[in-house]
Amino acid sequence: MKVNIVVPSYWARVSEYGWRHGDAVYDHPTPMDNDGTLPRMLQSLDVLEDKDFKLVIIAVATTGDIEEEVEKKVAGIIGKASDSTDIDVLMFGASQLKQVHELMLKMGGGEYISLLELKGYSNVRNLCLFVSHVLGSQAAVLIDDDEVFEDQGFMGKAKEFIGKEISGRTVNGVAGYYLRADGDYHAKIESDPWMKYWDKNERMNEAFDDIIGIGPRLKETPFVFGGNMVIHSDLFTVVPFDPGITRGEDIDYLINARMFGFSLFLDNQLSIKHLPPPKSHPLWMRLKEDIYRFVFEREKINSQEGRSEMTLVSPVDLGSYPGRFLEPDLDEKIEGSCNLLSGMYLKNGDTVGSEESLRNIELARTDAVPVSNPFQDLCELQERWKGLMEFTAREGVRSGLRKIIEG
Repeated sequence: MKVNIVVPSYWARVSEYGWRHGDAVYDHPTPMDNDGTLPRMLQSLDVLEDKDFKLVIIAVATTGDIEEEVEKKVAGIIGKASDSTDIDVLMFGASQLKQVHELMLKMGGGEYISLLELKGYSNVRNLCLFVSHVLGSQAAVLIDDDEVFEDQGFMGKAKEFIGKEISGRTVNGVAGYYLRADGDYHAKIESDPWMKYWDKNERMNEAFDDIIGIGPRLKETPFVFGGNMVIHSDLFTVVPFDPGITRGEDIDYLINARMFGFSLFLDNQLSIKHLPPPKSHPLWMRLKEDIYRFVFEREKINSQEGRSEMTLVSPVDLGSYPGRFLEPDLDEKIEGSCNLLSGMYLKNGDTVGSEESLRNIELARTDAVPVSNPFQDLCELQERWKGLMEFTAREGVRSGLRKIIEG
């Protein structure tokens, strides 16, 4: 089976300048004056027994001002890593994307150019799928650069079930899971009082124990991890990631896939060590990001229409996580947790944090609610994505795109 690994790598301005208004927001992009986690991930590839794959690094800049510098930085890191590995490592950045757009326009595919962008988590994931498609891969393995491989049999496990039939059902996608630095797969539980209502980590661990903690090895899953996913071409040429969601694009992809009749399973032997840098955003902002994603996904589920070629998905189908955060009482969870968090900030003398926490309640009712119908938007996006995949599968188009990607 022909597969490739695709790894997004996010980069920001030098530490001295930090984030500026208008820059894209990601969890922990690496400042340009650091090397970040990418070298460590590349070095960890040495443990793999099966190295029969292409590795593509998607070089993502938080702003167009540094795109050229980011490409040079990532190319330099790849160059150093290539000296000690026999894996074929490629880079795809803003300059390659520009060439892709130009070629597609020349070949009559200008209508699809807007589907290929290098800003936002979902768009970056879609580029991972696009690159895999152009390279002719039967499966795309999605990994993040803040992870390290420790299991020498990882790639064998990644390919073991993908595309096969299990109990009469096709395995269109396989999710692995993350191990923390201490080797545990559970989310860390905080004891802060404001989490009385926002019990996300407890619900996550409940779901993890049900799916990861017990047999059988392969089972249908209500959650996936974007940095440890295997997606078959039968799925990624039909269903894209939805740019309408600003984060949580991995589980949103699972929901999209289910709506279009595809099955994703979790392999409880497919693990990878996740070693992210410390989170820098304040609690109220992280809660705000969660609010936006869950409100969006709830609206997508609630706006579903019965269509013969699609499957209706309900919160119940998605278990304790994410299902419990897509139910009608989401508004109560938001209000209760924001009020308690506001009180905690006030007690600590942080009036800004207190005000922002309360503001989240209003945002959940206004700005977080999608302006258009997210289900209809998804259906329209999916039709366009299929068109893009068909257009770029044409031999004359694909060969030109492959030359751009392979350099």
